[in-house]
Amino acid sequence: MPPPSDTGTILAHPFLCATGRGFNNLSQVNMARHIPTGQPVAVKQTNLDECTEEELLQLLVLLSRRFRHPNLLTSRLVFGSCCKLWVLTPLMAYGSADALLRTYFPDGMSESLIAYLLYGALKALEYLHRMGYVHRGVKASHILLSGEGHVYLSGLHSVYSLMREGKRMRTVFDMPHHSPALLPWLSPELLRQDLHGYGVKSDIYSLGIVACELVSGRVPFQDMPPTQMLLQKLRGSHCCLLDVAPFPLGELGGLKVSRSGVDSGIGESVATGSMTHSAAAPPADRPQSPAPKNHSVTLHNLVELCLQQQPERRPSASTLLTHAFFKQKHTRDTFLSLMYPAVPLSSREDPPISCPPTLSCHATVSAYAEAAWDFS
Repeated sequence: MPPPSDTGTILAHPFLCATGRGFNNLSQVNMARHIPTGQPVAVKQTNLDECTEEELLQLLVLLSRRFRHPNLLTSRLVFGSCCKLWVLTPLMAYGSADALLRTYFPDGMSESLIAYLLYGALKALEYLHRMGYVHRGVKASHILLSGEGHVYLSGLHSVYSLMREGKRMRTVFDMPHHSPALLPWLSPELLRQDLHGYGVKSDIYSLGIVACELVSGRVPFQDMPPTQMLLQKLRGSHCCLLDVAPFPLGELGGLKVSRSGVDSGIGESVATGSMTHSAAAPPADRPQSPAPKNHSVTLHNLVELCLQQQPERRPSASTLLTHAFFKQKHTRDTFLSLMYPAVPLSSREDPPISCPPTLSCHATVSAYAEAAWDFS
């Protein structure tokens, strides 16, 4: 707990803007300025009276000091006031990967940017798995990007320990809380809920779904009813990347499934792109016209490895870190070129440097406010 004077300083300073919600929609996230340092920060306030006992336990895990890794988003300052819990974290100026897709990359990101984001998330997963935890909430909205180009994995409220009575278990059987919102990203073995259980390889499957999401700007399986989605995953239907040629909206003649796409042979593959959506009722948040792309062999292979039906056939997080897809190295300068045309969120008092003259900072804040940020 911080000293009273520091607490008063934080509470007395007005919020600059609201950036989203977190922790199962129970927390309000605002951008504020930390007066002692002058730096913009994210302040999450949670009404504890509205939390159930299980959610309070998740909060304790979220705020635990046991996690120490440069790619995990942890709290810098925590204090209570009345019935509210206040958590101060660094401001993720570029928001989440999901927000970037919605605002700047509706048809998917470049492979270089995808590799940059996934590599940071993988390093966080490798640490969690080594510590004996399953994340169980890997998705684009939990991959955050700071203005300096640091990648963070959030969503720690969903982590689950493999330790039982001092021993590390290979598998667990607990179903994540609020799992309906996570269904598209959850692995077949986690959804199956049988005697075999699931382990850390479940997170690798989720990472493969995120890769498909970042490639096309669309979440595989998302348009399916939950029952159909479950059956598709249990039958062995996987996502595969589409190498897309230009075609008018509504025409699918130019689509071609790459031979290196993932298909178990049991069921039809779910292609990442407009093939997974209904033409009659496309989602309103992202456009349905895929941009022409030719995905690399290494990206195809990465997705194929992550989405293996049998968890034992998926590589570990540490093995994936050595995959050929992540051989590219990026500096601060190259990172900025990858992010174009995205601009970082900043306070209205300090317009972002990369913000064009015709676009006010207020407009930048509004654009990000429309896309959900998840600082859970």
